Amino acid sequence: MVKGLEGKRVVITGSRKLQELSEIIARQGGIPLIRSQQGMLVLQESEMEADLFRWLANGSDWSVFTTGTGLEALLQQAERLGARDRLLDRIGYSRVAARGYKTLALLKQLGIQPDVTDEDGTIEGLLRSLQAWDFEGRRVMIQLHGEPVPALTSFLESKGAAVHALLPYSHVPPDEAVSSELCSEIAEGSVDAVCFTTAVQVRYFYTYAGKRGYTSLINERFRERVQAVAVGRVTADALKEQGVKRVLVPEKERMGAMIIELAQYYLSLVERGRV
Repeated sequence: MVKGLEGKRVVITGSRKLQELSEIIARQGGIPLIRSQQGMLVLQESEMEADLFRWLANGSDWSVFTTGTGLEALLQQAERLGARDRLLDRIGYSRVAARGYKTLALLKQLGIQPDVTDEDGTIEGLLRSLQAWDFEGRRVMIQLHGEPVPALTSFLESKGAAVHALLPYSHVPPDEAVSSELCSEIAEGSVDAVCFTTAVQVRYFYTYAGKRGYTSLINERFRERVQAVAVGRVTADALKEQGVKRVLVPEKERMGAMIIELAQYYLSLVERGRV
C-alpha cells in the first residue's frame, strides 16, 4: 500500500505536539524534521500581577479574550494571588468577547457565555462581530498573548473606549541558527513540505528570511517545489500576506488533520501521475 508521505521530508515549525506529529508523519512514510519557528513564550509574572490587580480594583465594562492560553495564564496567576473568585466576578459582571474555539471552550467551562464571538477564528472576524456594539466611554480589558494586536486596540479606541491590555506572555524569537537552517533547506529544495501551526511562526520565519535576503527565493520554492502547509485559516492568511500563493489547509483545523491532508494531497498527485 502506497503511503502518502513516502520518502517526503516534512518540516514542523511548531513547538507543541512534536512527538505526536512526528509519529503521524512517520506512519505515513515521511521523514519528520523539527525546525521550530515558534520562539519562546516568557511569562511576565510581575507585570501581569500589577495589571491584574489594577483590573480587579477598577473593573471593566467589557472583557475581551483573544487566546485560551492567555486566559488560562490569567486564571493561574489569580489563583496564586488568592484572587481567582474576584477575577471570575469581574468577568461575570462585564460583557465578554472571545476569539477562537479554545478560548470559547474555556469560558464555557467556567460557566461564562460570551456576548460576542468571532465567526472564523480571526481577530478580523472578532472585529466584524464587535462593529454593532457601542463602546463610547466604556472601559475595555483586552487579554493579549505574546504580542500586541494594534488592529483590535485601535478599533476599540476609535469607538471611544478606554482600553487596558493584559499581556500574560511575551515572545522571544526562535534560535537564528534554526531559522538559517530552514531557509537553506527550502532554498536548496532539500525538504518537501513545511508545516506552520501558528501565524507567529510565519512572522518570525519571514522576518529572519527578509533580513537575510531569502524572501523572494523562498516564495519561489514554495510556488514550485516545496509545499507550504498551514494548520488553519489564520496561519494560511499569514503566509499569503508574505506572498505565498500555494498553501495547503485542512478543512478541520487540527495539527493531525494537517498532516493527513498533506498525505492525501501527495497521494492525489500520484493518482494523477504528477509525481
